[in-house]
Amino acid sequence: MLLNASGCLDALIAPEVARSFDAFVTKTVTPLPRDGNTPVRIAETDVGMLNSIGLANPGIDRFVTRNLPQLEKLGVPVWVSVGGFETDDYAEICLRLDDHAGVDSIELNVSCPNVDAPVETVTQIVAASRLATRKPLWAKLSPAVPDIAEVARAAQAAGVDGLSLVNTIRGLKLDGTTLRPVLGPGHGGLSGPALKPIALAAVASCYQATAMPIVGMGGVQTGLDALELIAAGARHVALGTVLFADPDAPARVRAELHAAVAERGWNSYDDAYAVAHEEELSVRTTS
Repeated sequence: MLLNASGCLDALIAPEVARSFDAFVTKTVTPLPRDGNTPVRIAETDVGMLNSIGLANPGIDRFVTRNLPQLEKLGVPVWVSVGGFETDDYAEICLRLDDHAGVDSIELNVSCPNVDAPVETVTQIVAASRLATRKPLWAKLSPAVPDIAEVARAAQAAGVDGLSLVNTIRGLKLDGTTLRPVLGPGHGGLSGPALKPIALAAVASCYQATAMPIVGMGGVQTGLDALELIAAGARHVALGTVLFADPDAPARVRAELHAAVAERGWNSYDDAYAVAHEEELSVRTTS
C-alpha cells in the first residue's frame, strides 16, 4: 500500500494527488488550533529539506466539522495523524474520532522534532489512546533514540497495531552570509534522501523486534527506494519530500516499483517482503 507522509500533502488543495494513494494521511491534528512556528519554516539543503512547521492545524473541532467531511469525499481510506503535548491530548482526539466511519486509522505522532514541549512516554500515549478508540493505531516513531526497537516493543506492548518509521530527524541550516539559522525557530526536521539509510535501519530493527506491520518512509524518491524499505520489513511505503517537487511521484514510484519487482522475477511485493533478513536468518541457523 502506498501512502503519503503526514504533513507533506494537503488533500483539500490537491485532491487528485491525494486520490493517487491507497490511503491518505492527514496533517497532524491537535486539540486546539495552532498557528505553528515563526517563519521561515522550510529550507532546502544539499541532502534534503528542513521544515519547522510546528504542527500548524485548525484543531480537532474544526477538523471534524470542516476538514473530515471533505476528506471523506476522496474515495480512499483516511488516516488521521494525532499530536499533542501530554497523554490526555492524544486520548481526547482518539475519543473524538472513534465514532467517525470516515476515519480508517489513527497515526500517533509521538516524534515531532519541531515542537519544544514535554511529552509523555510512548507507552503512556499508546495505552491511553488504545482505551479511547477501537480504530487501528499506528505509532510514528523518531529515529533519534538510542534503541528504536526498544521503543517499538514498548508501543506494541501498550496496544499499538502498527508502526510508522520514521519521522524526520533534527537538523540545522545556517545562512551563508550571516551565519545565522535560516529557519525561524533555528532547527528543523530533516527529510529527503539523507533520511533513507536511517529509515532502512529503523525498519529492519523494528521488524526483527516486533514483526508488526510497518509503514516505511524517509527519502523515498524512486520505486527502488520503496522496494528497499519493503525488503527491510515494511508492509507499506509512504512518500514525503518528493511530493513537493513532483506531484506525479505516486504514479511514477508505483510503476517503478512494479518494474523492480518484475525484474527480479517476483510475482508480487510479498516475494520482496523482508528479503533483506533471509541471509541473516540463514547465518544464525547454520552458525
